Parts: sequence; C-alpha cells; structure tokens
Amino acid sequence: MAIAISAEKPSSVETGLSPLSSPPPVILTQDELKKIAAYKAVEFVESGMVLGLGTGSTAKHAVDRIGELLRQGKLTNIVGIPTSKKTHEQAVSLGIPLSDLDSYPVVDLAIDGADEVDPFMNLVKGRGGSLLREKMVEGACKKFVVIVDESKLVPHLGGSGLAMPVEVVPYCWKFTAKRLQDLFEDCGCVAKLRTTGEQPFVTDNGNYVIDLYLKKDIDDLKVASDNILRLAGVVEHGMFLDMATTVIVASELGVTIRNK
Repeated sequence: MAIAISAEKPSSVETGLSPLSSPPPVILTQDELKKIAAYKAVEFVESGMVLGLGTGSTAKHAVDRIGELLRQGKLTNIVGIPTSKKTHEQAVSLGIPLSDLDSYPVVDLAIDGADEVDPFMNLVKGRGGSLLREKMVEGACKKFVVIVDESKLVPHLGGSGLAMPVEVVPYCWKFTAKRLQDLFEDCGCVAKLRTTGEQPFVTDNGNYVIDLYLKKDIDDLKVASDNILRLAGVVEHGMFLDMATTVIVASELGVTIRNK
C-alpha cells in the first residue's frame, strides 16, 4: 500500500508565472506510516520505566527507537519485558536491558501494534502468533499505547475479513477448531489451522493457532470472549477488549492520538 501526499499549489494564472511541471507527490509506504506512529509512541517513554516491548512489524520500529535513545543517553535505566522470542532477540541486539513479569509484575508502559482497532479502541491482535504473551504483558501495564496505520481501523472486530486468532493446545486441535466454528456459526465463521508451509504454525509457547474468519459482526464481544475461554483446549484469543489506553494512528493526514 502506498499513500500519496500532495499540497495544492496556485495556478500559473494566479501567480503570473509560466506553467511548470508539478513536483512529484511525496509517497509514504505503509511501513513508513507504521514508523511514524511508532516514533510518536516512544515519546511517552521516560527514563526509569519498565516497558512492555511489543511484537510485529510496527512494534519493531518502536523497539528500534528505544534502543537508539538508550545508545544516545536520552533514555536511561529502562527495563524491557519482551512479548515474544523474536522481540527478545531484537532487544538483546540493541542492548536493551530485559526482565520478565515475575520480577516486574507491574509494567509502566507497553507499546505494541494491532491487527484491527474498532471505534471503541478494542483490538484484534495475534496474527503474528504472539497473542498470549502480548496479553499477559499488556494486561499488566499501567498504560498501553497501540500504534497502527489507518488500514487497521475497522467498523467492528473481524471487519477486515482477516483472521481472529485463537491459541489452542495441539492435543485434538481439530475438535477444538470445530467447537470454535460452531460457537460462531451465526456469524458465518470458518475456522482454519494456521500453517507454515505444510506444518502447523507453532507459537513460542508450543501451541497451535486456529484462525477464525467471520462474515458478520459479533454482537457482544465480552460474551464472545467468555464463551471462547470456556472451551477446553483454548489457551487465549486475540480480542484485546478495554485494554488500550491510547491509540496512535498514522495516515496521509498526519498522526491522530486517541485516548480512553
């Protein structure tokens, strides 16, 4: 996806100048928009904080920026709690000191991306497969800043037509997938095992992911959440309800900040 940004210029008639070819518009890629949102989120970070470090292409920019500010001495005494093995490796390479929730059960601030954001700041996360650790860390934070580009805004969760992830134990995963699909039968749900090539995708926790594809809106998200979690075999789902305190959206019009 690329978004063109151009400013209107006066015509040659208005200026009295001869017509000239207009300069090409500035093109911002989706990744550049993600980077803008991520850098804005890092402005919330202060020295001495315990930080939840998110996972995914957008959160990667935020972690890179935190590492850069640490190297420059603009941030000090930071402790990071990564939400995946991949983020752990990234943070170690950047020299960010790390710990875990056992040592720091209260997190000052978490920064992460999202796959979907609805008008009430509810989220879908986990299309990268790190939903369980993300929910553990971000559920323990005082402030959760979500960074997205405008393509992630949806009228309702599941509105993108893409996956609603559910992490499940490998044992009898087909049985669990069928129960999940039946649970949302009225929404036209199709449940599919996430794969890498011909093999099941395996999370950092050794589990599988069942992706739910919904054709209709889920009426009551909290009821849906409870119903999913009551199914034996389910570990966690990717609906992050009432968790985000701030959402930063980068678009062709600039950066928008929404606070709960």
